[in-house]
Amino acid sequence: MVSALAIVFVFGLLIMIHELGHFLVAKWAGVKVLEFSFGFGPKLVGYRGQETHYAIRLFPLGGFVRLHGIDAETDESGKEIIAPPDDPKSFMHKKVWQRVAIIAAGPIMNFVLAVVLFVLVFAFMGIPVQSQANVVGSLVEGKPAQVAGIKPGDRIISVQGVPTPDWNLLTNAIHSRPGQSIHLVVERGGEQQSFTINTEKDAQTGYGMIGIVPDLVYQHASILQSASFGLARTADFTKYIVVTLVQMITRQIPADVGGPVMIAKAIGEGAQQGLANLLGLTGVISIQLGLLNLFPIPALDGSRIVFLLVEGVRGKPLKPERENLIHLVGFVLLLLFAVLITYHDIVRLIGKAG
Repeated sequence: MVSALAIVFVFGLLIMIHELGHFLVAKWAGVKVLEFSFGFGPKLVGYRGQETHYAIRLFPLGGFVRLHGIDAETDESGKEIIAPPDDPKSFMHKKVWQRVAIIAAGPIMNFVLAVVLFVLVFAFMGIPVQSQANVVGSLVEGKPAQVAGIKPGDRIISVQGVPTPDWNLLTNAIHSRPGQSIHLVVERGGEQQSFTINTEKDAQTGYGMIGIVPDLVYQHASILQSASFGLARTADFTKYIVVTLVQMITRQIPADVGGPVMIAKAIGEGAQQGLANLLGLTGVISIQLGLLNLFPIPALDGSRIVFLLVEGVRGKPLKPERENLIHLVGFVLLLLFAVLITYHDIVRLIGKAG
């Protein structure tokens, strides 16, 4: 139940914030917003404002905004009409830079949401800093410490008979012995155990390494400190995601893309680990959604921005029929890709369960 509610919360929040960006900037630019809905499917309740119809629909996984002048509309008799370009409330009547701002506002709001979520996590949990205790926080997969049987939470009290009461002394003792066999005394559950481990020589530094990571402790942070760390964390994740995608495209690393099923699984697991983990994960997914929508792929915001930039250079827009056809083809291809990714996710989950 908790996982299901978390999935609805995350998907609903991500898409509604995205659409809210389009809505707010469209209102600011003077474009008539026909509808702003939370959810999809049949309407449950609605309210008609001066220009905009606000609604809550049956399926709460997101929402949408309809802007006057982008797509064909229907009049009171049900006849399909297209807003005239000289209509001051029409999207197409606005200057190119205003239309770019309206389209770009959706992805930008996803980045803003990520910053806000990270700030909340840091403000309430504190800022993670490296502990100076001689306690193993985590292990690097496949490295000597894990292979030898060292576990998270182990306290390493000596290396080669030399006491290591803090993390600096511990790492110095290991770093100074590259490619050597070292003897560790570990305290686990109040008892001492001995381990013999062969260190690896780091190619860049020449240090001895065994693959241990320090524990993290959380220090109280002010709002300004939390804001600074929230911005930095958003920038770091954005850079990491972009670099990873480039490496996948250039085949430097294997392409490992998760779809809606894997995202839902990750959200469910994050919810089980606590609110802070769920909010942090939501921030990362929001960054991914913002980046994805900025790609120049037909049917996504990025492609609409490209068409508008081309219009700015040419001095006139592409024919609506041609642009709509490109977006339609892109939408169909994206839908097929989503189906394939979902199938891959399901097969992968079944394989793990088996």
